[in-house]
Amino acid sequence: MTPGLHDLLSLLPGDPAVVHPLVALALAVAIHLVASAVARFASPRLRRRFRALGEALAGHLRPILRHAIAAAVMALAVALWPIGDFAHLILGAALALSLSLLAVHILRSLAIPRLAVLPIALLLFVMVLSGSSGGFAPVADMLDGVGLDLGKRRVTLLGLVSMAAICVALFALVRLANRIVGRSITRAHGLDATQKLLAQKLAAIVVVVAAFFIGVDLLGIDLTAFAVFSGALGLAVGFGLQKTFGNLIAGIILLMDRSIKPGDVIVVGDSFGWVNKIGVRAVSVITRDGKEHLIPNENLMTQEVENWSYSDRNVRVRIPVGIGYDSDLKLAQELMLRAAQESPRVLRNPKPNVWLTAFGENRVEHDILVWISDPESGVGNVKSDVLGRLWLLFREHGITIPYPQRVIHAARDAAPPLP
Repeated sequence: MTPGLHDLLSLLPGDPAVVHPLVALALAVAIHLVASAVARFASPRLRRRFRALGEALAGHLRPILRHAIAAAVMALAVALWPIGDFAHLILGAALALSLSLLAVHILRSLAIPRLAVLPIALLLFVMVLSGSSGGFAPVADMLDGVGLDLGKRRVTLLGLVSMAAICVALFALVRLANRIVGRSITRAHGLDATQKLLAQKLAAIVVVVAAFFIGVDLLGIDLTAFAVFSGALGLAVGFGLQKTFGNLIAGIILLMDRSIKPGDVIVVGDSFGWVNKIGVRAVSVITRDGKEHLIPNENLMTQEVENWSYSDRNVRVRIPVGIGYDSDLKLAQELMLRAAQESPRVLRNPKPNVWLTAFGENRVEHDILVWISDPESGVGNVKSDVLGRLWLLFREHGITIPYPQRVIHAARDAAPPLP
């Protein structure tokens, strides 16, 4: 204990065995209250300044900040208090609890399952408490003594616990890094939607690869021992996952050349809809029926694809209409144009148009040509709306819509007599 703190505690009346633990308990509570007040004041400002970090932690920024401040101040108090005193054990327990709650909030903010969070928090509590009360060596020796021999290697409970903790920590760091990088890229003003998506995919791959090599180094795995095996395994996996890697490369190429982007309206075979997401393996296309088609990226590279919004989102819709030969041709065309102009989804520029296309067998053929800018909302409903309005206008003005008719002539001559 430092001389200043020793002199201050010696001034307190009463039995030190009772007073010092009460002081330590009051100090722990005071530190927690101060940390809560500081976190309540600082968390909104940190959330505004570091918006990507605040969103990545999914609403847990304030409790994380509270327990981090409490743990930092509590660690200072533990360092100043003498080891072996019961009051020191109280401060150590408070420090262990703060660090455990800090780990719980960080892991839960990253959507780590509770089954993985609770053991990590309990392990951290035991480690910090044992370390603050005289050292972690006895606990480590106890865990290291429980194990079994597998050939030339010994697998211990300490090694398994350490491996699990490292894996969970790396998984949490990868998820946190992906969230922060993803949200930072989303807010970048110099990139369009496709470039942002490509940057997010590449950043995610870099983060996962970096985490893999860091994990190998922390776990002490010797990759040279698996050189021959990994070569054979890599060859087998290469043949087995050929399509998977082909789809991965095809997805990156699609994002780089920007031929297909999220939000585009495409037609691939019998699938028509708008691109919802370009994934590692497949492109998600949502149809007008609400069905989501997952089309492999490689198919979009090798098959013919209609992209209705590749360079321009405006799409022209052709609506065929036929009228009777005895109808007023000019009036009917004016009514067709009026029905198209009154439809809410039809664009005013380019203007709708009416073409006379052919003199049919029993009607005069026309095409109503209209333009829309939201093909992802469907084409059939535009045709239905225009034809519905046109039906009412034709009935109001006496324009007839003919239907096929056939005239059958029956011969009246008597049948010739039989020989």
